[in-house]
Parts: sequence; structure tokens; C-alpha cells
Amino acid sequence: MNNKKNAFIFDMDGVLTDNMRFHADSWVELFKDYGMEGLDAQKYLVETAGMKGLDVLRYFLDPNISEAEAERFTELKDFLYRVKSRDLIKPMPGLCEFLDAADKKEIRLGIGTGAGPRNIDYVLNLLNITDKFRAIVNPFQVCNGKPHPDIFLRAAELLEVDPSACIVFEDALPGVEAARRAGMRCVAVTTTNSADAFSSFDNIVKIIDDFKGLSVDALCKSLDNRHPVTLL
Repeated sequence: MNNKKNAFIFDMDGVLTDNMRFHADSWVELFKDYGMEGLDAQKYLVETAGMKGLDVLRYFLDPNISEAEAERFTELKDFLYRVKSRDLIKPMPGLCEFLDAADKKEIRLGIGTGAGPRNIDYVLNLLNITDKFRAIVNPFQVCNGKPHPDIFLRAAELLEVDPSACIVFEDALPGVEAARRAGMRCVAVTTTNSADAFSSFDNIVKIIDDFKGLSVDALCKSLDNRHPVTLL
């Protein structure tokens, strides 16, 4: 590994913990409670997972919904999500060991997530990993959420690392696209989508089911040499 600074930037939901189904089910239940049947869990996971609540609601419900109304719906969904998931949030297998290995290699670690501040605190506190990350960026800190690159570019800025020296870890297609637009390579996590779903992206360096056995050195080598590591 050369001496230039490298960074790993993690999406949170579906990457640090396998919780996206709880979000999807909560959206579905909220829509049903208001008499709206236009959303099913799988459609949400494939098409809008990783987007902020405003964008999800404009995509599925009303493209002209106000920010205030969208915030009200999102807060209700998030309450349902926390109730459903409180005893079920666990770290992805191998995550803590991988974070420790990256820290020992002086890799700068950050989070770039579509979740709001309350959900970020909720998950990171349950996982007990808040202090692992130098930068945590949510969609309220940037102009545009995923699939725009703003969240990941802001994370790189806060980490003081060039975007080309960052690897993003993502489970959602809008997030992988955001990494691509940011000029960042990406490790795809198959919690939300199958491996085949990532086939159209040219910035994927590895596809994983979890973090067990994932090599920090191999990922850094892919940055140093500009050659992708072998896909799983």
C-alpha cells in the first residue's frame, strides 16, 4: 500500500446491519394505514432503498408532496421502524473485525447514509461503533440525496481524502450510482439486491454477502493499482 490516504465510506442501513427489510415493511404498513396500496416491500428495496424519505414519498406517492408533509410521514415510518427493529439490530457478520483491521491500516472511516440523525444515532448506538467513524454524513447536510453524489463527496471532504482514494460500501442501487457519480469505487453488499443486480455498474470492485474474510489490503491494492479485485 502506498502512503497516500485512503478511506472507506459506508452506507449504514443494509451495510453495517441487515435492517433494510424493517424499513421496507414500515413504509408498507404506513401506506396501508393511510389507505394507500401502491407500495410493496420488494419494490421499495429495489427502486428506492437508500433514498431519503422525501424522495421515497415523491417517487411512490406524490411527486409534488411538500417537504413538511413528507417529513411528517417519514417520522411516522421511522417510529414504526424503531419499534419493529429494536431487538433485532445486529452488526453484519465480520463487520467489527473488518473495521478494526482498517483502523490498524490507518484507513479513514466514514458513513454516508440516507438515514436521518435520529436513526443514525439509534443504529450506531445499538451496534456500539459510533467512535469508529471520523465523519458521518446524512442527507440533511447536503443539497441532494442519493443517487446524487453529494453525500459521498461531503464524506470524502470531511475525511480529507480524494474521492478517487475512497471505496464505498453499498447495498442499494441508488447508492452504488451515487458512488459512481462521485468517482468512487464500490463494494456491493447483497443484503438488498442480488449480485446480478449490480452487473451494469463499472465501479464495483467486489460483491460480498458480509464482511467475513474481507481483505483490507486487497481493497487498498485495488485503489493503488487501479485494477479491480476479483468479484465473489
